[in-house]
Amino acid sequence: MYDLIRPLLFKLDAETAHGLTLYASDVAQRSGLSKWVNTPPADLPVKAFGIDFPNPVGLAAGLDKNGEHLDGLAAMGFGFVEIGTVTPRPQAGNDKPRMFRLPEHEAVINRLGFNNGGIDALVRNVEKATFRGVLGINIGKNKDTPNERATDDYLVCLERAYPLASYITVNISSPNTQGLRDLQEEETLRRFIGTMREAQERLAGQHGKRKPMLLKIAPDLTEAELDAIAEVLLASGIDGVICTNTTIDRDTVAGSVHAKEMGGLSGRPLFARSTAVLRGMKARVGERLSIVGVGGILDGDNAAEKLEAGASLVQVYSGLVYRGPKLINEAVAEIRRRGILA
Repeated sequence: MYDLIRPLLFKLDAETAHGLTLYASDVAQRSGLSKWVNTPPADLPVKAFGIDFPNPVGLAAGLDKNGEHLDGLAAMGFGFVEIGTVTPRPQAGNDKPRMFRLPEHEAVINRLGFNNGGIDALVRNVEKATFRGVLGINIGKNKDTPNERATDDYLVCLERAYPLASYITVNISSPNTQGLRDLQEEETLRRFIGTMREAQERLAGQHGKRKPMLLKIAPDLTEAELDAIAEVLLASGIDGVICTNTTIDRDTVAGSVHAKEMGGLSGRPLFARSTAVLRGMKARVGERLSIVGVGGILDGDNAAEKLEAGASLVQVYSGLVYRGPKLINEAVAEIRRRGILA
């Protein structure tokens, strides 16, 4: 069905089509038509950072920033859903237009800028949803919060999201909030993660349950930077790492009509770079940390290759723009066929 409506969606601007697709997922779920859009795959269980997942294919953060469409998205058959990035206060994000398709590359460039309704709105939406599966909540800082006070923003979001989340993702790798990636610098990251981990353990005591914490990193890191990040993560006792966010590199799409647009590039051109970072991180952390692979998954082979590179789970986003919900089934089927989780 998605193959039939995609040409119509592609006649709309990317952000308008994004919103319309989310609305359609809600309508399909409420009307019982979701099974006609995509039949959820049979379970392919996997365990990572202490959580049991019905299958290893999840939705990456960014598609549903406010948790407004949890039920509709979950009905597609994801093994887990990650919402956000959410900030303490509502913010509009960057000026429009701020999403661009590069169809010849099966890619997307976005500079949304953490547009969201704030943590309180997200909490209300999650509380209203009927979804009871594995839920990740991705947290960030407001654009006007200076880096020296960034930890305060992350702590606010952590406190509010903790009771509702299955796990928390700390996002310091978006290229669309000025200076955010500076938090990945070794000494800054060491202090930042140390504070977040202390809060995580305190909240575990308060709520009687420990929720895993993951860090999402950028693909645009040197080997030395990856060495430093891996060392900090292992020393901190954090639960996992997501490899990777979008890239600011444009070499793979040079000449495209939108190639010079500012923002993060995702989709097929990101696959090789993000997978190389994943493989490198796996070599550094071994079995001591779980890794989630995201970036450029456009088919089942891509999903399986992320797991073979060392990921325990994968996430999709831009692939849904080009392939629709059938990508979920295809990814699970190929992982099952290769027996990677056996």
